[in-house]
Amino acid sequence: MPQILIRDLDRKTVSSLKKRARRKGRSLQSEAKIILSNAAQEESKDLEAVIRKLERFRSRFKGRKFSDSAELIREDRDR
Repeated sequence: MPQILIRDLDRKTVSSLKKRARRKGRSLQSEAKIILSNAAQEESKDLEAVIRKLERFRSRFKGRKFSDSAELIREDRDR
C-alpha cells in the first residue's frame, strides 16, 4: 500500500490531531488516514456533482443552433 510522509506540521496541528484521535479511540496515524480519505472522497463527490450539472445544462441546449458570436461582435463594432 502506498505511503505518504508529511513534514513540518506545526505543533498545534499535531496536538489537535492527537486529541481528536484520542477522543475517537484511534491512533494518530489512523485518524490522519481517515481525514485524508474523507477529504479525497468529498472532492470526488464535488467533481461528480459538477459534471452532472454540466451534463444537464448541455442537454437543455442539445440540437439547438446558435449564431456565430464573432459575427455579432464585428457588427456591433462596425456601428
